[in-house]
Amino acid sequence: MSTTILSFQNRVIIETLHNEGRSLRYIANYLGFSKATIFNELHRLNSGYRAELAQTDFERKVSQRGRKSSLTKNLKHLIEEKIQVQKWSPEQVAHVVGITYKTVYNWIDQGWLDVQLPNLPDHGIRRHRAKEKRGTFSHGRSIEERPHKVETRQEFGYFEADTVLSGKRKGQAVATFVERKSRLTIVKWLHGRDSQSMTQAVLGLTSQLQGKLKTLTVDHVKEFANYQTIERRTGTQVYFAHAYSPHERGSNENRNRVLRRFIPKGQPIDEITDDELIQINWYLNCRPLKCLNWRTPIEIFLRNLRY
Repeated sequence: MSTTILSFQNRVIIETLHNEGRSLRYIANYLGFSKATIFNELHRLNSGYRAELAQTDFERKVSQRGRKSSLTKNLKHLIEEKIQVQKWSPEQVAHVVGITYKTVYNWIDQGWLDVQLPNLPDHGIRRHRAKEKRGTFSHGRSIEERPHKVETRQEFGYFEADTVLSGKRKGQAVATFVERKSRLTIVKWLHGRDSQSMTQAVLGLTSQLQGKLKTLTVDHVKEFANYQTIERRTGTQVYFAHAYSPHERGSNENRNRVLRRFIPKGQPIDEITDDELIQINWYLNCRPLKCLNWRTPIEIFLRNLRY
């Protein structure tokens, strides 16, 4: 016999032959197992050997074999809170709790976490970017003229900006500003989808940053048509990315996708309260990022803002 695993029928025979006073050698030869196997089986129980109890003990121990899950009740609650409420990615959560991100995905796939695909970044898939449907214009300084040092992300104060829309009614828009070095994201209300509203938002941001806004990289959309006013009143140079080139504002595009998890398309933006917008800004900037060596944007931003 090639296996050393005893069946219930084998255990019944062992019990019968043992009660008849047969030797270990006899039982082993009769069943085709080693003497050691029979000896260990007869000593499985602390009391006299019984096939039924021995089988129950065997099945219990088999069920306990294998690697045990490290998903505790508290860890489950923490992961669900970070992903569902604070909109962290599985990789960010995994780094903080000290496990691999594949483990988090496995727990989701196995149904051990109360997390659905809509809770994940991009709903768990990469979606194709829709073509820009807002009004555009063709003036402005090209990104090709932007200083090369902006690309290195070594200096502080270079921002990317965009608008995020939701719903079809007038006024449902927010402006997003992302500082390239720290990836800090600032989401501000817009009173409308026009250049005047965006200009006011940029002027307000410039005042808050006290001259730390060095350049602004944006798209050729109508909200930035007053770029000359922005440059004249703030001294900040505005650069325009090429059409259909979201990678030229990669940080802003990435942060907008995260923002969409808090403000899904179709949700009326004017239903969001001021407190909720403050909370969204906090959630966006207090999550550790891999590109920052797992530090948070607010940590990097404040450190650079002091100098």
